[in-house]
Amino acid sequence: MENSKMVYKNGKQLRTGYTTGSCAAAAAKGAVIMLLSGEAIQEVEIDTPKGWPLTLELKHISWEEDGVRCCVVKDAGDDPDVTDKIEVYAKAKKTAAQGITLSTGLGVGKVTKAGLLIPPGMPAINPVPRSMIMKEVGEVLPEDQGVEVEISIPQGVEIAKRTFNPRLGIEGGISVLGTTGIVEPMSEDALKDTVALELSCRKAAGQDKVLLVPGSYGERFCQEHFSIPKEKAVKMSNYLGFALEKCDEYGFKKVIIAGHLGKLVKPAGGIFYTHSRISDTRMEILTANLALLDMPNVHLKEIMACITTEEAIPIIDKLGYQEIYSVIAEKCAQRCEGYVYGHVEIGVILFSMKRMLAKSSKADHILEEIRHE
Repeated sequence: MENSKMVYKNGKQLRTGYTTGSCAAAAAKGAVIMLLSGEAIQEVEIDTPKGWPLTLELKHISWEEDGVRCCVVKDAGDDPDVTDKIEVYAKAKKTAAQGITLSTGLGVGKVTKAGLLIPPGMPAINPVPRSMIMKEVGEVLPEDQGVEVEISIPQGVEIAKRTFNPRLGIEGGISVLGTTGIVEPMSEDALKDTVALELSCRKAAGQDKVLLVPGSYGERFCQEHFSIPKEKAVKMSNYLGFALEKCDEYGFKKVIIAGHLGKLVKPAGGIFYTHSRISDTRMEILTANLALLDMPNVHLKEIMACITTEEAIPIIDKLGYQEIYSVIAEKCAQRCEGYVYGHVEIGVILFSMKRMLAKSSKADHILEEIRHE
């Protein structure tokens, strides 16, 4: 069955794949269908948040004393993903209580530290994959029946050692991830080509102002909070410096950069390629700037001990140092303007996973111009 699509980027064709979240949802749905019907099936169809349906093959089907188990093999397409070809299992068994109970087994990590989308103590199944699993199982489970679905990824124990999960406080396995259900190729050259092409097309259409965001969350945030359509945003991924260079080269006059504190604290410290593997200094930059605001040493140590900026935000808020958000936004804007030698006027919007944190001094008037361009 063919679930991939070809993404054409500046003369290159790259194949899409599907996430561990899609695999888990499909395996769970397949296991429940077989549990209820008593008959084996070879494939199952699911929906994805991207809007692309997938028909995924079920493998290693086994009938056990208390339920049915099967797996879906992940296909990451042309993305260099460490989880490509792993087997994502689901086991379904009937319960006396009505509804769906979701549990995890071998190879699915557990969250042990604050600051992630999932609270400590919970299995590392992100909110969107969890919703996908519940939706797909709910479609085939009668209202008066109950089922427990256990997700496991046996290879996840070893794979986790080759990821940043242990440093993030995810232990015992990998996370079940995916915000769209689809893996889109992350070729560095292809991503840069796409950024350059989008900016070039916008300039050719007569635009001289643009909104830059790291990814889809930034698009949604600006649409919801500032009524800027997603179509006006250019996703730059981790290539902030490259995107700014192209804005300068193509003659853009004004730019808004909207992103999560964890991303934009880095250019506030002079870092313009923001991938965590290359530039994992967000806590150092945040702590240094809090020190300049005279935060006591004991609390600076608390901030430095945080795994993510999201974890640090409640500490900052509790202690009354919210001024730091405006400081970071302003420094980010100034550094970015300096990066392009003052040729481009830049505003910055900082947000967390829950709210807007701050805007730099030039952000409001540039936002207004982008909104009405």
